[in-house]
Amino acid sequence: MKRRIVVTGIGAVTSLSLKVADLWQKILAGESGVRDLCAFDTSAHKVKFAGEISPWSGEGYFDTREAKRIDRFTQFALVAGIDAVVDAGIDFSKYDPFRSGVVIGSGIGGLNEMESQERRLIQKGPDKVSAFTIPKLMLNAASGHLSIRYGLRGPNYAVATACASATNAMGDALKAIKYDDADVMVTGGAEAAVTSIGISGFANMKALSTRNNDPPAASRPFDADRDGFVLSEGAGILIFEELEFARTRGARIYGEVLGYGASADAGHITQPDAEGTGAARAMSGALIDAGLNPTDIDYINAHGTSTPLGDLAETTAIKRVFGDHAYRLNVSSTKSQLGHLLGASGGVEMIFGLLAMRDQVVPPTINLDTPDPDCDLNYTPHQPQERKVGVVMSNSFGFGGHNAAIVVGQVE
Repeated sequence: MKRRIVVTGIGAVTSLSLKVADLWQKILAGESGVRDLCAFDTSAHKVKFAGEISPWSGEGYFDTREAKRIDRFTQFALVAGIDAVVDAGIDFSKYDPFRSGVVIGSGIGGLNEMESQERRLIQKGPDKVSAFTIPKLMLNAASGHLSIRYGLRGPNYAVATACASATNAMGDALKAIKYDDADVMVTGGAEAAVTSIGISGFANMKALSTRNNDPPAASRPFDADRDGFVLSEGAGILIFEELEFARTRGARIYGEVLGYGASADAGHITQPDAEGTGAARAMSGALIDAGLNPTDIDYINAHGTSTPLGDLAETTAIKRVFGDHAYRLNVSSTKSQLGHLLGASGGVEMIFGLLAMRDQVVPPTINLDTPDPDCDLNYTPHQPQERKVGVVMSNSFGFGGHNAAIVVGQVE
């Protein structure tokens, strides 16, 4: 019998809000979480803004002593993960721990810890480097801490495919349940790369917007005046369950995870394939896995980072896959409001897709003031749009040529 997978819990930590319900309302209202940076002195930096979460403490989720032992990205994952578990209403102690697992994506991992310990090494010498350095910065720290928190002994690992990390992680979680390796998976992504070296590295490769005079308007996917993405941080965590397992315990269901596709551009390490061949293959693969036709998709939450090359390549890929239907479905990029959470973006955007389906409304792409004539789809500019939303696709494409797409639908 085919094992069907549903989403029963969601949690998100972003620069716009730390709670999903409030975040969703602010997304529909067109608010921006992009602002001037306060985490470090930006006087010497080309880019002085980001989607920074400030203030941040994690109070109520872990104490000060525990916080010192886990990097910022893992803290984000823990808070979003705990909220997702609470939202799902699941008590893991009642179930076989070997049938529940964790797969969390992160593009970079503990960059904060790496920076701080590098400073200690230079200033104070090797003996002063913290013994917690490696456990804090390692990419699998988020999945490890979540499994420890709830005693989950099933499949447990991290995925690192740059900006596709969370969506690849969710694809792996889907397969773990589909292939009967688990009944429940905690999945999604977390990132905390808004640091001095993070901003510097992306800025020096000319990937970031330099709109320092108007940060909330800097992320403008598909707009003719876009000049790069906005670096952001946060986490988006979801609870995936086998359908009958969820129904038996009386869980509330957000939607069904119908299909997943992944591919590689095998071209340039940072630039997307201009023809969108790899991105199109991932989207087509997700449709095939879901057993759907292109005309079944109502809304695409685009990768839409606000880079000149990326937005055009994604538009081209959507047209390749959907043909004439590309002009009938809605597309939007919520990165216009949050900026780009790198390896966490797919988790947060999957949550938005589920809520769009629940509320039958497509979130907007803000800052789309002067549409790029080569990007001519319905990107849902400025205002949310009410419409039938039965099936949603979410796209994530990352440096390295990684492409991933995932499809969710209403449970029938």
